[in-house]
Amino acid sequence: MATALRPLSTGELLDRTFYLYRSHFVLFVGIFALPHLCVLAFQCLAFAFQTPGTNIRNVLVTLLFTLIAGLLSLVVTAASQAATVVAVSQVHLDRPAGVMDSFSKVKNQIVGVIGLSLRVGLLVGLWSLLLIVPGILKAIEWSLAVPAKVLEDKSASEAMSRSSDLSQGNRGRIFVIWFLFMVLSIGVSMLLQWPIQIAARVGTGGVTPPQNIAVVWQVAALVATFLAQCLVGPLATIAFSLVYYDERVRKEAFDLQLMMTTIDAPAHQGAPA
Repeated sequence: MATALRPLSTGELLDRTFYLYRSHFVLFVGIFALPHLCVLAFQCLAFAFQTPGTNIRNVLVTLLFTLIAGLLSLVVTAASQAATVVAVSQVHLDRPAGVMDSFSKVKNQIVGVIGLSLRVGLLVGLWSLLLIVPGILKAIEWSLAVPAKVLEDKSASEAMSRSSDLSQGNRGRIFVIWFLFMVLSIGVSMLLQWPIQIAARVGTGGVTPPQNIAVVWQVAALVATFLAQCLVGPLATIAFSLVYYDERVRKEAFDLQLMMTTIDAPAHQGAPA
């Protein structure tokens, strides 16, 4: 049994998050990078259908590709989150984990995770209309819904209800974790985007560049966004997966349940048929 499977403070949760991320860097970045490469390739493909100059055709092509890329991003993000939850569960409980194995374990849940994400996003958006704060509170309340759905194979409604129960009484630290990783995500994205924006302005002298040069800088910006997603994207999912287990340890003695299951398993395996 993993030594970390005990009640953890906020600092210990963050430390465990970065420890898992560092020690399994290729695993977690690979889970996010592989599906997001499809989105990046599709976004770059849009430039092949554009013609020189500004015209209605380019506008329509951009709108069409942006819409499809948004839908594709929703799918791959759901797949990445679900696979990351499984990978965190495996390594947190001292079990082997792999990129393709993680995706294989959640292939039948991706549609459900997409539906859950859409439902949570819509409801959080509606609650946010009431002066923002209610939406933030609901986002915190449902922050453990994806781990609950993936690891307990629940419906969207059940996963949201499960998240509400598990997060009850500890939403303050969930907000702290959520806020820290949001700031980190924005910071890394800006850090990668700024050099490209500065280089583009210096390289073009502040004037509108030719079509082929403009495309190069746009592709560079897309690659920077892709790198930011792959580097920071896994962290929040790792953290909330650990919070999910921590809440189960605190409220359901999950560590004792797992210990008893581990002790009983050899006895059952060695029992005569």
